[in-house]
Amino acid sequence: MSYKLSLLIFFFGFTVSAQISNQEVDELVNRTIKAFDVPGIAVAIVKDGKVVLSKGYGVKSVLTQEKVDANTLFGIASNSKAFTTAALAMLVDEGKIKWDVKVIQYLPDFKMYDDYVTKEFTIRDLLTHRSGLGLGAGDLMIWPDGSDFKANDIIHNLRYLKPVSSFRTKYDYDNLMYIIAGEIVHVVSRKSWADFVEERIMKPLEMNNSVASVKRLKDTTNVITPHVPVDGKLKTIKRYENQLFDGAAGIYSSVNDLSKWAILQINNGKYGDNKQLFSEKEHDEMWQLQTIIPAKTKPPYNTHFSGYGLGWFLSDIKGYKQVSHTGGLEGNVTQTTLIPEIGLGIIVLTNQQSGAAFSAITNTIKDSYLGVKSDDYVTVYSNRMKANEDNADKVTDEVWATVAKNKKDKVKTDFSKITGTYKDNWFGEISITEKKGKLYFASKRSSQLVGEVFFYKNGNYVVKWNNAFFHADAHLLFKYDESGKVINLKMLPISELTDFSYDFQDLDFSKE
Repeated sequence: MSYKLSLLIFFFGFTVSAQISNQEVDELVNRTIKAFDVPGIAVAIVKDGKVVLSKGYGVKSVLTQEKVDANTLFGIASNSKAFTTAALAMLVDEGKIKWDVKVIQYLPDFKMYDDYVTKEFTIRDLLTHRSGLGLGAGDLMIWPDGSDFKANDIIHNLRYLKPVSSFRTKYDYDNLMYIIAGEIVHVVSRKSWADFVEERIMKPLEMNNSVASVKRLKDTTNVITPHVPVDGKLKTIKRYENQLFDGAAGIYSSVNDLSKWAILQINNGKYGDNKQLFSEKEHDEMWQLQTIIPAKTKPPYNTHFSGYGLGWFLSDIKGYKQVSHTGGLEGNVTQTTLIPEIGLGIIVLTNQQSGAAFSAITNTIKDSYLGVKSDDYVTVYSNRMKANEDNADKVTDEVWATVAKNKKDKVKTDFSKITGTYKDNWFGEISITEKKGKLYFASKRSSQLVGEVFFYKNGNYVVKWNNAFFHADAHLLFKYDESGKVINLKMLPISELTDFSYDFQDLDFSKE
């Protein structure tokens, strides 16, 4: 579900002498499937208004072995954000909103931690990841699937999320603001976000197989199953289904349908002879740099500037503007890349959560059209991913080895001191209970956050979630008063590779 999957990319040197052929794409994707253990991938290339390639590879599920095709639906996750900004751009064109109108004009209950920020927060601020909140702040209200939070809860609970930087000064990726942006679409258009996107964007583009929410799938026969590696083997998991997340990550689409979306974008909001979905003026606005992201100038792209627009990442590569986004749900990651000046669009959809896989495919194709030198990305990213995982494993292995030693040595701990109910202002209650000599953690509002608790070190326990595919086991850090009574609980992820949407660090529990 993460933007960070797009930050994997560093590049080196083998020469691509000509634009890649469809056969070479086939070979590239099949190598990628094998190298990164991805069951199914779909790829589309559009060039100068035409679809050059649109094809599926591999299987929708390792259980059924049914083949992926160009109409197979994938959750495009955060690539949905550009549909939200397009919807808002259409409302701007109609004179119903302005980008710089205050959010409280439409949502009076909207309130940030700081009163000044509340009063000044605009629709543009919802879309540009510059709220002052930390990376993924508050995402535990929507992640993992299964929570009972509603849109009004998100709007209300923002007031409890403490900023980590000054308003409009720093980029930190944010999902909650796009949920609120979807609510703006709903309030202004008097249609649900999903209805608006399907009626005003998908229908005119003839994206006939796509839906704005997984809950709207009437036929699931050609839809991927998400896959997550657990202990070296792929595990199939349920598709994420929380409709609250739709404005930020809800769309299901195929490479055939997304090719039409890419052509629309490259053509400044126009599709076909007579369909101008949004004006060129507002299209330009969406592709203007709003929030700076630090960039490193290095071969082969020599990027000088990088940042975020309205629903899109923006950068310069080899003198061209690149417009892109990634998306990630558990077991399902995607990427869209556009280079409008050369009429190029690349779409890669996968049913596993390896961002390195889509990066290897996209960059190989992109380099062939740019004529730049690059390396064998499949090998480079595979080696880098393994190194990153090995480093992270050293940390997690030490924690669980210590836990095992404590158990073997029969280290005595007084569970009664930490059992009970704890409450965080925005996340609500969790409980730590003892049953037959074992400790358990359970969230009241997020049904999947349940797991066994183990003693690690003084004042520090760890929780192992029942769902191993989270890859998000966490430290429980207890604070005691002078009498030895627990007064506070904080959490931190154990692994540095934990997805940022498990924002345990933003929790601050008091003992009830």
